[in-house]
Amino acid sequence: MTTLNGLPAHILLVHAIVVLLPLSALLLVLTALWPAARRKLAGPNAVLSVLVLILVPITTDAGEWLERRVPATPLVRAHTELGDTAIYSAIGVAALALVIWWRHRETLPATDTPRRLPLPRRTFLAPRSTPVTAVLAAAAILIAGGAAYDIYRIGDSGAQASWQGQFSATPAPRSPRR
Repeated sequence: MTTLNGLPAHILLVHAIVVLLPLSALLLVLTALWPAARRKLAGPNAVLSVLVLILVPITTDAGEWLERRVPATPLVRAHTELGDTAIYSAIGVAALALVIWWRHRETLPATDTPRRLPLPRRTFLAPRSTPVTAVLAAAAILIAGGAAYDIYRIGDSGAQASWQGQFSATPAPRSPRR
């Protein structure tokens, strides 16, 4: 994907990443720390974080396409290099969101559909373990904070590359109104 409606795809797709990755990171922290949020949001956040994980390489590929069509500057180079780190943030958020969702899923009773009797269920992620919950909560805070900071740095470098020297500190003269 190179252009959308005549505009470089990167400048449109990047907005999805800038909104959705921090949103998924915020939901990650909420679902890790707050059981009520976990019950309602762990599944949707797992889906959202995987969607973001899919969008990141599409966006960076579109950015590399755009990079070959703009003047090579140190700011563009810095933005491109920082943009390549977004996938690591997305992987961390998605992986932990999936772990939290799966762990919550293990707390739900398995039932035999016709009779609705609880069935024994094998668990893998210690859904009732307080120490595991504490470790996951700490990991969620660290990963979400890192993802938010990474997206901030990438976005700032992209704005610097796009706008530095492209505007005047004084307003442009306006033509008189008729």
